[in-house]
Amino acid sequence: MSTEFRSNVAHALKQDAVQTHLRTVVDRLRAHRQGALSDDAAFEQLRNRCEAIRADAIRRLPDLLEQFESNAQRNGIQVHWAETTLQANQIVLGIMQQHRATFLVKGKSMVSEEMGVNAFLQSHGIDCLETDLGEFIVQLADEKPAHIIVPAIHKKRREIARLIHGHFPGLPYNEDIETLAQSVRHFMRDKFRAAPVGLTGVNFMVAETGTLCLVENEGNGRLCSTLPPVHIAVTGIEKVIARLDDLPPLLNLLTRSATGQPITAYVNMINSPRRPDDKDGPDEVHLILLDNGRSRIAGDPELLETLHCIRCGACINHCPVYRQIGGHAYGTVIPGPIGAILEPQKQGFNAAAGELPQASTLCGACAEVCPVRIPIPAIINRLRWESVRKNQQSQNSRPVVPGAGSGRKPLEALIWKIWAWCCTHPGIYNRLTKLATRLRNRLPADMGVWTAVRKAPKPAQATLHEHLRTMNIDHE
Repeated sequence: MSTEFRSNVAHALKQDAVQTHLRTVVDRLRAHRQGALSDDAAFEQLRNRCEAIRADAIRRLPDLLEQFESNAQRNGIQVHWAETTLQANQIVLGIMQQHRATFLVKGKSMVSEEMGVNAFLQSHGIDCLETDLGEFIVQLADEKPAHIIVPAIHKKRREIARLIHGHFPGLPYNEDIETLAQSVRHFMRDKFRAAPVGLTGVNFMVAETGTLCLVENEGNGRLCSTLPPVHIAVTGIEKVIARLDDLPPLLNLLTRSATGQPITAYVNMINSPRRPDDKDGPDEVHLILLDNGRSRIAGDPELLETLHCIRCGACINHCPVYRQIGGHAYGTVIPGPIGAILEPQKQGFNAAAGELPQASTLCGACAEVCPVRIPIPAIINRLRWESVRKNQQSQNSRPVVPGAGSGRKPLEALIWKIWAWCCTHPGIYNRLTKLATRLRNRLPADMGVWTAVRKAPKPAQATLHEHLRTMNIDHE
């Protein structure tokens, strides 16, 4: 593990109260999901359809993106392409400057977190206000989201009450959840009305109609996308789907997998800017399509299934590692199993996220609950191999993850090479195993990372061959 990740994990494991609370909330989300998907046969049938929809979309990604762009532009949506997060941020800044806007209201968006748009705009004198309640709480605490669905999952009610009272001393201290939410709602209303620009994410883009779909529970996304004169939507290029008919099954499975709801409170279908006969809506709609390594991932036949993800968070809620260390320990925008495979592919193995594939027990719980059947354990194994392989180009010329081979340790590689040689020479292997049994009490107890949480393995008193001979069993 990298020093940063190991330090984050060590710190997280000491936060007993936080981890207990986190596991309580995660267990509640899991129970809601289980209740919403209690019909196994119906769930598997829906899963099959959604898996096929996402596989078809990623397989046809370039063509569908072109079709979407054409239809979206025909509808009046201005489409921008960004290869990197810096380019995406510069596009947002350009739109803000074009309208001489110094204030932005934001709906919850993991892509905007990936871009780091808040800090970027603030460095240019533009204020960003998170309007999702969880994101707003995290922003007040000057922290990052700890979960992609429940950003403030690590915060207890009393901590939130103290946080809000500290930033709004004019409000009386109150720990009642409804009262806290109402106080924030009153504060947000004036911000929505005054904001010249609103920014949101996108859950799905429909190529057939050029439609943006945004799902939410609080209505802040709808306010960000309709009240301000300018609406900016940001999304990864993988969110495209082919047809409008593909949307209902995906929404059906997304909401049930995420929070156990049959459907979210708001499903926003954005087709165009405000038209003359519309009662509300923005004068301009801008969509920023971010690549940031996604097209490279889509070019690898084993890794491309990473892009099937619909961001429900089910794998996170069922991951034993996440349940122990929480989201902040990962040090990435997206934590948990999906973050452990997506973030290294985007950032590379020589970045801090390069160690995340090691943060897995390979228990397979993530793959069991994934609504679109992403084989996360198999991808983790591929990434582990990718991080230590010797050659920078694989045998079948597949695209490689940036920094491939950077985790390779010469001494470790030499040890395994010697081990492999011994295993192919029976005489040497038998002598070494016999020697190990004779020195079983003299082997070192400290074996580095392996023995940090385990006892050192101790050879048996006799080799297998010796044991078979005592039983008069022919082992040749």
